[in-house]
Amino acid sequence: MIDRPQLLGWAALVAASGLLGWGLSHAGFPAAFLLGPMLVAILFGVRGAPIRVPRLGFLAAQALVGCLVAHSATGEIARTLHEDGLVILAVVLVTVAVAAGVGIVLTRFQVLPGTTAAWGSSPGGAAAMVAMAEDHGSDARLVAFMQYVRVAIVVISASLAARLLADGGALDAAPGQPSPAPLSVAATLTIAVVGAGVATLLRLPSAALIGPMLLGAGLHAAGLASLALPEPLLAAAYAGIGWYVGLRFTKATVRTVLHALPSVLAATVAMVAICALWAWGLTGLLAIDYLTAFLATSPGGLDSVAIIAVGSKVDVPFVLAVQTLRLFVVLLTGPILARWIARSAPEARP
Repeated sequence: MIDRPQLLGWAALVAASGLLGWGLSHAGFPAAFLLGPMLVAILFGVRGAPIRVPRLGFLAAQALVGCLVAHSATGEIARTLHEDGLVILAVVLVTVAVAAGVGIVLTRFQVLPGTTAAWGSSPGGAAAMVAMAEDHGSDARLVAFMQYVRVAIVVISASLAARLLADGGALDAAPGQPSPAPLSVAATLTIAVVGAGVATLLRLPSAALIGPMLLGAGLHAAGLASLALPEPLLAAAYAGIGWYVGLRFTKATVRTVLHALPSVLAATVAMVAICALWAWGLTGLLAIDYLTAFLATSPGGLDSVAIIAVGSKVDVPFVLAVQTLRLFVVLLTGPILARWIARSAPEARP
């Protein structure tokens, strides 16, 4: 049951998010209804607003984004992995190596305890990293703080890059286009539910996003399903992810890690900058533009980067191929890297 403070909090959050999202959209920013609600939610979270996005709501938003990605990428991801597999693997390994280097530095200088720095710097799905860190004995609060600080910085920097480097393209359900057919919308929602459910049963990483994306891409590429989502539903999915990330920035969490904040920010900015430099080098190896390379190497969450990629004029299959492969690599190597990085911590003095 939602009480009066929560109701007022949600009303204010929705109103402020809609206003800022509308302003960013008219300014030409891709993923405006992800960026705007996230920035507003960060402010609300730090100020102690008594509202949180339910876990089920976040998973539903991810499933809808997975369907959007499936509509844009179809079978191109597998083809891209087949054609440029070695280069994509190199891109993934460089990003993972940069993240491991950041984790070693933070651990060596005792900015964060134990394996927390290792999990916090891992460039995978933020929610998955937090869950795995907690399973392996790390402080989930500090890991969440590092992960969502990086996601926020990546979303902001990627949105700015998309705005400055290219004319942000319209999304599939952009204003002015005819409303999608009810049958297509129903098919898309069914794929979202079934794909997320099957992926969860198979214990795939980021199941709510990966499941609908793989199932929808396969059915859409085979011509067995037509995917479509109304603009309001897409905006709600974007906002749901932005709110989920932003509201994790509570005052208590910030106070807990206040001493580490400058180092965490510096390390995060350095990681994004190194990946951006690697993206510039990547344009010399492949026939891709810089924005595509930048989004592919960005150490952010798959869902947020996917939203920005789909909303921009980039090679979406390449971006998603790199991001998806990296997610699996990080989830497979995460425990090993965490233990290895933890060994770089100075020995405790008697």
